[in-house]
Amino acid sequence: MRTIRAAAAATLAISIAAGVTGCGGGTSSSGGSNDAPKTLTYWASNQGPSIEADKKILTPELKKFEEQTGIKVKLEVVPWADLLNRILAATTSGQGPDVLNIGNTWSASLQATGALLPWDKANFDAIGGRDRFVDSAVASAGAEGKDPSAVPLYSLAYALYYNKKSFAEAGISGPPATWDELVEDGKKLSKNGKWGLGAEGSNLSNNIHQTFVLAQQHGADFFDAAGKPTFTSDGAVAAVKQYIDLMAKDKIIAPGNAEYAQNQSLTDFAKGKTAMVLWQAAASTFASQGMKPEEWGAAPVPVASGTPGQGKNINSMVAGINMAVFKNTKNIDGAKKFVKFMTSDAEQKLLNKTYGSIPPVKTAQADAAFSAPDLAVLRDTLAKSAAPLPQVPNESQFETAVGTAVKELWADAAAGRPVTTESVKARLEKAQQTMQQ
Repeated sequence: MRTIRAAAAATLAISIAAGVTGCGGGTSSSGGSNDAPKTLTYWASNQGPSIEADKKILTPELKKFEEQTGIKVKLEVVPWADLLNRILAATTSGQGPDVLNIGNTWSASLQATGALLPWDKANFDAIGGRDRFVDSAVASAGAEGKDPSAVPLYSLAYALYYNKKSFAEAGISGPPATWDELVEDGKKLSKNGKWGLGAEGSNLSNNIHQTFVLAQQHGADFFDAAGKPTFTSDGAVAAVKQYIDLMAKDKIIAPGNAEYAQNQSLTDFAKGKTAMVLWQAAASTFASQGMKPEEWGAAPVPVASGTPGQGKNINSMVAGINMAVFKNTKNIDGAKKFVKFMTSDAEQKLLNKTYGSIPPVKTAQADAAFSAPDLAVLRDTLAKSAAPLPQVPNESQFETAVGTAVKELWADAAAGRPVTTESVKARLEKAQQTMQQ
């Protein structure tokens, strides 16, 4: 998702354990029905630099929808810090929206509550068909083998951003393609108070995103086929150690990055303090901090060897925003019409262009606006080498448990404490026990 958020794992776990069956959502009595649709309520996630900016972007589009259909959309832009708890409260109180945005990593967790409309073939056909959407984006919309709980709206992936001036001064001709090359380049760049790579060591979600990708490259996952945690597998342990070693062993990440959780690594990059950063769609942030487009480049996230692709050469999680419908809305037809409008080619091009994301709709991706060098990297990554985070009901607990373990390991590295295979495994074993309680 655009703004990396902290998942409300405990609340989600309680809701699922209680067997919530989707009693929330739907318009009020004045909102309309299938027979007489008048109004929809829409909770949009905060995608832009502010709530007001989102309202300014979305309001004209909602007016277009009203002109086309006669259905008025009541908009509320919800901050990421509040969105998951608001959704969970709606599933139990019955006071929720008809349509809402969700972080795509929440899809399976919210699917398990039973509150969201399943997107079966008939529902997908009502919005133009499932095959309009990029496969990896649909895969992030719910558990495998079940009808998706949402429809992809905005897609994102990770790229390696690099400072062209820093690379030139260090005599490096281009961005690294493998992790060995990244470490080698990072050591050349880490001198005179500057560092090779930035990280967000106290951001639990970012920790998960990076270590998930590395685990994929080690041929591992954090869950088995039955959805049980396998945090201490050899591949998972090796992945986490490789990530922490960028600070502990290779010393190309500043120790202070262990405390970063509010996108400080992007600020350091923009100020020339670090030469590389792994991030989702960072162009607008760099511009807001005074960087010119010609000062930085974007390349695929490194792999162990070769080039990014499927299998062990996954180099990004599938990031982005999905659009869901509460299944007991009193205006189901209007809600589906709204989803169809928001995922139309025209709206996909306009909104994703505005937000700096990639359309999950294949035909919209063909627009020239998404062929800019940095967006082309994100687009190709989504199509060829991205994988969704584990689509399991307790995914948010996973982010908290393993994300915290990685945060603690960053703290060890920053303090100069040894980070060994044994210490990494011990932290992950503790996280796994937390998940199984």
